[in-house]
Amino acid sequence: MSSTMQAVRFAHHGGPEVLELVEVAVPAPAAGDVLVRVDAVALNNTDLWTREGSYGLPGEPEALAGWRGPLDLPRIQGADVAGRVDAVGAGVDAHLVGRRVVVDPADYDGDGPAAHPVGLLGSERDGGYAEYVTAPADQVHDMESSPLTDDQLAALPTAYGTALGMIERGDLAEGETVLVTGASGGVGLAAVQLAHARGARVLAVSSGSKLDDVRAAGADVVLDRGADLAAQVRESAPDGVDVVLDVVAGDLLADGLPLLAEGGRWVVAGALGGYEVAFDVRRLYLHNLRLVGSSMHTRDHFALLMDLAREGAVRPVVAATYPLDAAARAQEDLARRTHVGKLVLHP
Repeated sequence: MSSTMQAVRFAHHGGPEVLELVEVAVPAPAAGDVLVRVDAVALNNTDLWTREGSYGLPGEPEALAGWRGPLDLPRIQGADVAGRVDAVGAGVDAHLVGRRVVVDPADYDGDGPAAHPVGLLGSERDGGYAEYVTAPADQVHDMESSPLTDDQLAALPTAYGTALGMIERGDLAEGETVLVTGASGGVGLAAVQLAHARGARVLAVSSGSKLDDVRAAGADVVLDRGADLAAQVRESAPDGVDVVLDVVAGDLLADGLPLLAEGGRWVVAGALGGYEVAFDVRRLYLHNLRLVGSSMHTRDHFALLMDLAREGAVRPVVAATYPLDAAARAQEDLARRTHVGKLVLHP
């Protein structure tokens, strides 16, 4: 193996033009870590927002920052890695070498199964827009038995992990009715598939050109976001919605709380429609509703996701693949949001 590798990184916040293909040293796995040869790495909206620095800071919403604060730059992006273990650090069983794996990209605030994610591969540490990446051995999941392709496996960690985290935190049960916003996006499409696999009745919000794709993913009813959404929801779920899995927020959240059934749960994991929200708090407490913030997944959630992937219970849609040196073009395509499914780089 060469001592150097190709990687795509950025040294300052900005547009896609700040992404540079560079030659850097292959990272050495520290004690407790493994070195993974990256076969596929999927793109996420967080890649765009991290590169732009558009997460803001508490009290400074316009400040340039990553999702957990200022970044240590330059940074190699890429949270969603599928590949094979190439080497192990001290204290790691060598049987992992050569195994096909998926990396849990989260940095957690503790050792327990329900610890909160407080960092992300490709954000707080260098990620998979590269030929090799290091990861803690206990966050590398053996996927030799999975029927999914490398591209499909790479599509799982952030989008499906976030979607499953929303489903688990929202206590979605079989037979309940769930409304999924942004259903043609990465997290939204994952939520549709996962909620369908759980046995829920899925109402999915999308745009006219993508309705068939969302229906094919498992939606029972597809709602056109260009029409009167509240009227469509009331017609499809006259008794109200049990759970909303929301990546849009904004006016949708402000106006949509009355759409929940008694004891309903509104789970938010994004703010594509705006991050400032005002609503009538009486609707919240008088109807025993829950408004839940959900960021990524826990270790338990991720382990459950990997079990589903080994069974082939979910099959991510891959819209397009790109070579590593086309990372900027891939991010531009992601920002256009004209596709359905995941975009994947091949280092």
